[in-house]
Amino acid sequence: MKKTILFIAAAFAVAQIASAQDAGKGGISAQMLKEIQSGYKGDASDRAIRNALNKAGIATLAENADNAAMIDTHFSDRVKTKGITNQQSSGRCWLFTGLNVLRASMIDKYNLGSFTFSQSYVFFYDQLEKANLFLQGVIDTKDLPFNDRKVDWLFSNPLGDGGTFTGVADLVSKYGLVPSSVMPESFSANNTSAMSSNLKLKLREDGLRLREAGKKADLQAMKVEMLKEVYHVLAICLGVPPTEFEWTMYNSKDEAVSTKTYTPMSFYKEFVEDDLCNDYIMIMNDPLREYGKVYEIDYDRHVYDGHNWLYVNLPVDRIKEMAIASIRDNKAMYFSCDVKKFYDRKKGVLDLNNFDYSSLLGISFNMNKEERVRTHASGSSHAMTLIAVDVKDGKPVKWMVENSWGADSGYKGNLIMTDQWFDEYMFRLVVNKKYVPADVLEMMKQKPICLPVWDPMFLPEE
Repeated sequence: MKKTILFIAAAFAVAQIASAQDAGKGGISAQMLKEIQSGYKGDASDRAIRNALNKAGIATLAENADNAAMIDTHFSDRVKTKGITNQQSSGRCWLFTGLNVLRASMIDKYNLGSFTFSQSYVFFYDQLEKANLFLQGVIDTKDLPFNDRKVDWLFSNPLGDGGTFTGVADLVSKYGLVPSSVMPESFSANNTSAMSSNLKLKLREDGLRLREAGKKADLQAMKVEMLKEVYHVLAICLGVPPTEFEWTMYNSKDEAVSTKTYTPMSFYKEFVEDDLCNDYIMIMNDPLREYGKVYEIDYDRHVYDGHNWLYVNLPVDRIKEMAIASIRDNKAMYFSCDVKKFYDRKKGVLDLNNFDYSSLLGISFNMNKEERVRTHASGSSHAMTLIAVDVKDGKPVKWMVENSWGADSGYKGNLIMTDQWFDEYMFRLVVNKKYVPADVLEMMKQKPICLPVWDPMFLPEE
């Protein structure tokens, strides 16, 4: 009997030692589990919250009752704009935003009524150019092993509908613009996933064929044949881009002003006064990197023979100065941010006080902007058109952007953000050089620091 007891005791001691060893290796031991379980007390407060969460979502219950009132919608300074666009189920926010910046100037200059540029027209060439960018990239890296980081990135990202203002500038400068009435939106333009998934599948196949081709193969001729198929798919899904068209301009009173025949390039040159590739600069508040420096993202472009994404990194207060100057001169701007954070969809307001997740869940969130970006907790996810600011006592208190989610979304199709939210979740602004201080323009003369395209800070806006 004593031997049995001693054997059981020894076995228990061995089990405890093994459990401790497991815990030391990183596993959850029985003892550790008991300690972890103490995190839930099961008191009246815990039970009440658990009962509530059984019937409603976290975001609903975290709504801050102290912040329930609608924000003041007055703005001291606002760009003249008309109409709200809708990208629908597509990742083309970058394209809608860029074209909305241009259309705001055109509407104001020519006293137009409702007017939009054709997003489908530019998107057609965006997809064709990106297909070429991928295929030429495969040719350029043909001698690298398949598991090379750049080769892997290419095949992971053969095509997408996201992008940046650099893409807008390169595409419009190369292919021009047409009114939306000349090339309207199609179902596939508004719902890009099926077209995109099929094109990506075909491009990956084409990429393999290029890599497998012998040294005597004419890779450029192969690429042209592959792009013919891409063009065919784009044409049946989006329509054939016009090369010439007749367009009548109507003013805000719906009166015909002129009727002329245009090419896409002549239309662009007549109605867009800016040189998109040279008159604008991208400014970022990138907390991961040194301010006052210029950075270039390798291979992050829409057009193979176009421009890589280039930006000067500045503190947020410097960016606000330029934004206010542009708005006060009636010039809208391309703006991007992490739109999903603290967004009240019912009010269309971005405010750090909209939700109190800490009180509901009983935990605290303490990372700053740099830490959130570094740990992939935050990053630029959406582009919109910055059109308004409310300045009081010389300081901005809130901002407004024109969104591309339709007129029924947000606040009359717009989003309003507090200045505190702007500090934490704004990342990019594209501004005309006329509003950029001399010292920042001087910074742009630096030799850019090259960064890899797979850096999480530089994902395309969707």
